[in-house]
Amino acid sequence: MRCPKCGCVDDKVIETRASREGDVIRRRRECAQCQYRFTTRETLGVGEMVVVKRDGSLEEFDPEKIHAGIRHACWKRTVSAKQIDRVVMDITRRLNNLQQREIESKRIGEFVMEALQELDEVAYVRFASIYRRFQGIGEFIDEVRNLSERGDVPGAEAGHEP
Repeated sequence: MRCPKCGCVDDKVIETRASREGDVIRRRRECAQCQYRFTTRETLGVGEMVVVKRDGSLEEFDPEKIHAGIRHACWKRTVSAKQIDRVVMDITRRLNNLQQREIESKRIGEFVMEALQELDEVAYVRFASIYRRFQGIGEFIDEVRNLSERGDVPGAEAGHEP
């Protein structure tokens, strides 16, 4: 592994842990040159899955992109790294179960939105604003109203406005 601080490729593994489900191995590493400590995660490869992007281009499926998007949406929320890892594993598992070589990015985005809607409503709206390319505050308000009408926003059932 290349050290994210100095770029050295010589490191030692300090600690190794497997997730409860056994899908991810977390390794704490220390750079031999600058002694910087960092974490890596190893996951089972997901075959030959290719993502068809909005513009029609193809890209190799990378669960880390889902992880980064969810982490960004959950920034400063009370969502743990463990919860995010679990969501990414669930989405990856769902995609593998589709048994399709090519998967549209739209489908992945919908899976992420479903998961975030259950996990954290603010993270859901944050992700939706980027995924659906909101152009103004009105689209945010509409999305929150839609959540409220479905009863997905705390306090909505008591007649509170979002």
